[in-house]
Order: sequence, then structure tokens, then C-alpha cells
Amino acid sequence: MAIRIDLNCDMGEGYQTDQLIMPFISSANIACGYHAGDNETIKETIQLAQQYGVAIGAHPSYQDRAGFGRRAMEMNNDELHKIIVEQINLVKTIADSLGQQLKHVKPHGALYNASASKYSIASIIAAAIKSIDPSLKLFGMPNTASERAANNEGIAFCREVFCDRSYTDEGMLTPRAASNALINGSDQALLQVLQVIKENTVTSTSGKKISMKVDTLCIHGDGLHALEFVKTISAGLEKENIIIAACT
Repeated sequence: MAIRIDLNCDMGEGYQTDQLIMPFISSANIACGYHAGDNETIKETIQLAQQYGVAIGAHPSYQDRAGFGRRAMEMNNDELHKIIVEQINLVKTIADSLGQQLKHVKPHGALYNASASKYSIASIIAAAIKSIDPSLKLFGMPNTASERAANNEGIAFCREVFCDRSYTDEGMLTPRAASNALINGSDQALLQVLQVIKENTVTSTSGKKISMKVDTLCIHGDGLHALEFVKTISAGLEKENIIIAACT
């Protein structure tokens, strides 16, 4: 049986490469207006995804346009639940109006990292998703609070590994402030991708192999090498007879 893997990218964040990247991916995480984007970019991104048969997902964030959603913020549970629901519903409503179905949710930036490490935040996100549509999938880091919360809420979880980010010995993303946080070479990115698919491991920045299963691979749409990476990875997967298809 052929191996299938989802290839996702963060979209609708104001980068002109969206149109060039979309043909190579199988899932698009669409900014909901809190860190980037607006109603018009959401609509345009959904229509672009529709053109290429790409599954669409909501990409909610803390309300932090100035920091592109990458700054940690303190919120009480009710406030956090409210903004998650608002953002998912916005994308869902626009998708519905275009006859398209929202398939997944992937938190963005600081919210993503917080949900991986803090069960209290992860459970709010998972519960918010379930309250809107229990068939929606949650994308998140494997072996973290995100996965536990999804399992406890009974919603599907797609384990995500990043093509363009390095990992710590604990299996978490290397903080962006570190000089080795980003993978800048497409060949190196492809090696990480093939390792995690074939071996269910990633190699940390210290050289340690960490157990990690994957359902979906992410390329950051705002990355300097995003288009180069997606082309290299797509071609590399095709060469290995690995099918790029939305997470099921």
C-alpha cells in the first residue's frame, strides 16, 4: 500500500507566494484576521484552494497583528474560548457561502506552542472545535497536550511535523529566538521529512533521535524559502512514491 501524507501550509497571511504554493499542497491553514488576513483574503484563499482541490482549515491566533501572533498572551478561559470560536466560525461561514467545507483547525504561532505545552489551553481549543463541528480535525504537535486534549474530546487529531523548523531533545520546536530554529536548506528539509515518514523519528539539534509519528507536514507560508521548499519536498515525495493527500 502506498504511503500517504498531508502537506499543509499557512495561507492568507498577505504573501504573494500563496498562488504559487497552493498547487503543491493538500491542506491550507487560513488566517482568520487576528494575526493576519481579513474577510476578503479568507474568501480569496478558499477560492484558490478550491481551484486546486486543497482542503481548507481555520488558522486561529491570539489577537496580535503587530506581533504576527507569535507573542505569548495571557487570557482567561472564557475569553480564549470566545476568540477561538469567533475565528473558526468566520472561516466556516465564508466557506459555507462558497459551497466549501471546513475540514480542520490549526492554531497559529504562540497559541499553537501554548496548546502543545499547556493542557488547559489545549482543552479549550479542542472543546471549541467540538462545539462548532465535531468532525473538524485538530492539527498539532505529536505527543503533546494538544493530542491528549483532542483524544479526550473525541475529535480527530492530525500529528504535525514541520519541514522548516528544528526540534529540541524534548520533541518541541526550537524557540525562534535560537539561531538554529529554522531549517534554511531545502535538501535538509527534505531529509527531515523523509526521516519522519519512514522512521517515525526526527533528529534534534543535539543529534538525538526522537520518536515522532506524522500525519501532516507543515511549511510556513511566510518563510523566506517557502516556495523552494514546497517544490523540493513535493518532488522528493513523488520520487519516493509517497502520495500527497489531505489528512483523513
